Amino acid sequence: MRRLVIDTASRACSVALFEGLECVAAFHEVIGRGHAERLVPMIAQLPDRGLSDCISVNVGPGSFTGIRVGISAAKALALAWNVPCEGYSSLALLAAFARDKVGADNPVDVAIEGGHGEYYFQPFDAHGNALQSAQSLEPEAAVQISKADIVVGDAADALADMKRHGTAIDALPDARRWPLIAGVAPLAATAAYVRPPDAKLPGGR
Repeated sequence: MRRLVIDTASRACSVALFEGLECVAAFHEVIGRGHAERLVPMIAQLPDRGLSDCISVNVGPGSFTGIRVGISAAKALALAWNVPCEGYSSLALLAAFARDKVGADNPVDVAIEGGHGEYYFQPFDAHGNALQSAQSLEPEAAVQISKADIVVGDAADALADMKRHGTAIDALPDARRWPLIAGVAPLAATAAYVRPPDAKLPGGR
């Protein structure tokens, strides 16, 4: 089965095309902003312009704008191609990457930069199971509950420094790493923001 994976939930923008678990083409760039402008050209450069039997998209947590861009594109393509659209967690992907890098028998804490100086934080056990739901925390609060010796994410270095122990793996989500969570039950293709977006509708709704 051919699968298109879209990941725009962080400062990185990436797409990957898989035949089964084999990546046949991919693009990955750390762009900061501008995912909406970069994503479609990336997909267009893939073989058959990314045409697939299934689409997987990073639903967060992460950048509010990036998440919306990725999910909107994934759902539009799924509708046009009449194929299913699935979601996956940015934090689960990073945890799987860390365990693949340092050894599968290690618990991992994931910490990525969130809004207002907070971290999106989630701990995983040595089998890759989430120990609790993802949270948006002040750095000091994350330090208090971070117990794993391995910390991964773009806030990993800062968190490990504050803990004064542990190994930090600086990483961003990457569509090319999707096979690491291929065995995990997919999520709905719905944004997982963790905390409310900063922008509000008129009238405070």
